[in-house]
Amino acid sequence: MGSEYHRPVMPREVLRMLAPRSGGVYLDATVGGGGHARLILEASAPDGFLVGMDRDAEALAAAQEVLASFRGRFRLVQGSFSEMENALREAGKTACDGILMDLGVSSHQLDEGRRGFSFMRNAPLDMRMDCRQEMTAREAVNTLSGEELERIFREYGEERFARRIARRLVEARCNAPLNTTQELADLVREEVPGKGEGQRIHPATRVFQALRIFVNDELGQLREGLEAAVNCLAPEGCLAVLTYHSLEARVVKEIFHREAIGCVCPASFPVCVCHHVPRLALAGSGVKPEAQEVANNPRARSAVLRGARRLRE
Repeated sequence: MGSEYHRPVMPREVLRMLAPRSGGVYLDATVGGGGHARLILEASAPDGFLVGMDRDAEALAAAQEVLASFRGRFRLVQGSFSEMENALREAGKTACDGILMDLGVSSHQLDEGRRGFSFMRNAPLDMRMDCRQEMTAREAVNTLSGEELERIFREYGEERFARRIARRLVEARCNAPLNTTQELADLVREEVPGKGEGQRIHPATRVFQALRIFVNDELGQLREGLEAAVNCLAPEGCLAVLTYHSLEARVVKEIFHREAIGCVCPASFPVCVCHHVPRLALAGSGVKPEAQEVANNPRARSAVLRGARRLRE
């Protein structure tokens, strides 16, 4: 199961950015099936150590299988980005020489129909990365107000027909709750002008993305995770982030920029009162996969890799 779980995106570029070395400490904050983690442990032989985190228990089980030959050199923890510092501390480490954050949904989560992440397979509307949490996509579409659903579709899915879809959804659930991915996908298709014919992507793509981001608080977790990652990095340590859509990229660029500049006072201030000291130096911006990788792994086509290095105090 592990080797098939999720193909690592831009593995050579990630390794080049992190530059793993013997004796180094690394944190893979979205360990998935262990693909990137395995490469980091190989490159940091014989005694590099890795902490692997994931919200998904199935991902951790797959990673445990893939990384079995590195016994004693890694620790896996179920948790979100915001829990990085605790995960590192529990592993007996104080700082990292490199951190990888591979954002979004994994291939396994999309392909495993019962998780409800994709409209390509009929399944219960779930979409939880961490199945311990209460909020599901089913609860969201059946209980949130039309105004809130419109906001979610517009902000997280950049859906042009957000209001139209939200209104129809509220009307439909008055007769019966929406329980499955197929029911939601069909409803969205009916509300999109032309029913999506001739479009490059399925008309429900943006709505499913929006619900997934909302249910898992992905952007909130990303902000907290980037803050935690900067705190966890050792001097000269590198943070590498793989994004897959503009909303993620916007958050990463914003925080990288803020942490890489000095004074953040308004331009109208005559003197600096914030005393902000830069903590990061940009170490790679907007790296995209090569054409051959996209041909071999189409899900890598939208990936963008950005990096930053922790400055010495």
